[in-house]
Amino acid sequence: MNAPTAVGTVDNPMTHNPQKQATPMNLSATDAPVHHNDAEASRQNRIRQMHLLQEALARAQYQARLYEAESERRARRVARARRLQRRAERASLRARRAIALAVMQ
Repeated sequence: MNAPTAVGTVDNPMTHNPQKQATPMNLSATDAPVHHNDAEASRQNRIRQMHLLQEALARAQYQARLYEAESERRARRVARARRLQRRAERASLRARRAIALAVMQ
């Protein structure tokens, strides 16, 4: 399996809290980009934070759509069950009437 990374992705977030995701990445000395000044470093950090916020927003919207779809499926299932129950009750009533007529004759 893949080793866990310090920064999450859309599919595998480190945390669902966007503020905690926006923490700087743990980079080794060889991976660290060379910043010419603090303004550039600040800009890179803001870009990274915005990217992580966008990921968190996309994940939240996806979860909301998933929840809505599941709710609709449950509602359809309940409506269908009620419909089938009414149909079964009508069939039961018809059977009782038919038995009553057969007994009377």
